[in-house]
Amino acid sequence: MRMLKTFLLSAVVGLGLASGAAQASEGHGGAPKLPDHQFQHDSVFGPIDKAAAQRGFEVYKQVCSNCHSLSLLSIRHLAGIGYDEAKIKEIAASYVVKDGPNDQGEMFDRPGLPSDRFPKPFPNTKAAAAANNGALPPDLSLIAKARHDGEHYIYALLTGFSDAPADFKLTDGMFYNPYFPGHQIKMPPPLSEGAVTYEDKTKATVEQMAHDVSTFLTYAAEPMLDARRQLGMKVLMFFVVFGILMYATKRHLWRNVSH
Repeated sequence: MRMLKTFLLSAVVGLGLASGAAQASEGHGGAPKLPDHQFQHDSVFGPIDKAAAQRGFEVYKQVCSNCHSLSLLSIRHLAGIGYDEAKIKEIAASYVVKDGPNDQGEMFDRPGLPSDRFPKPFPNTKAAAAANNGALPPDLSLIAKARHDGEHYIYALLTGFSDAPADFKLTDGMFYNPYFPGHQIKMPPPLSEGAVTYEDKTKATVEQMAHDVSTFLTYAAEPMLDARRQLGMKVLMFFVVFGILMYATKRHLWRNVSH
């Protein structure tokens, strides 16, 4: 009995300390609740919004690709968000890819091909850090999977830049963002009104661009997401039909057996 009382007392104290720590964290640097923003693919079987993903690719190409790589995604994967073969070849050809060596043992530049992965903006990580005040821009290929809350975190971060509160000490060269750990980040606000010219003439507000590029990065992290969900739906339908048939078969086979 004494051991039980000791255990219960320890549990209560532990819960109290955890609650206090959580409140302290929330009050002194804890991340605020993410904005209540909806994506089409949020539902279990919701597909990627291809129009939004295409606009998101435009945001990546015109803004994000200046610093961030997308090295795990091939250009041909753009077919999954609705681009046809001719458009993909056109996009690929707009990139300059280093290839080789040739017969003389030298590397050379050539237009990109759909089979190429997206070229990196810097030749190596040291060059990338040097060009960004010592901060290495992360590769965005899997960023929607690597961050807690995925695309919702990305959206919050991109729309969350603001002036620091009066009582917050902002380090020189840093920018205030309540959704980033520590609330300060070396990356300046990447999006501004009209920063991107959309092919479909959608108005490029900060919120629109953040929504679109978050959708695209969700697709980039898992290009087979729609196919996997479609397969899951088919499997569920199969088991429903299979279950009904098995129940009907059981009723038929045992219809003359008394219980």
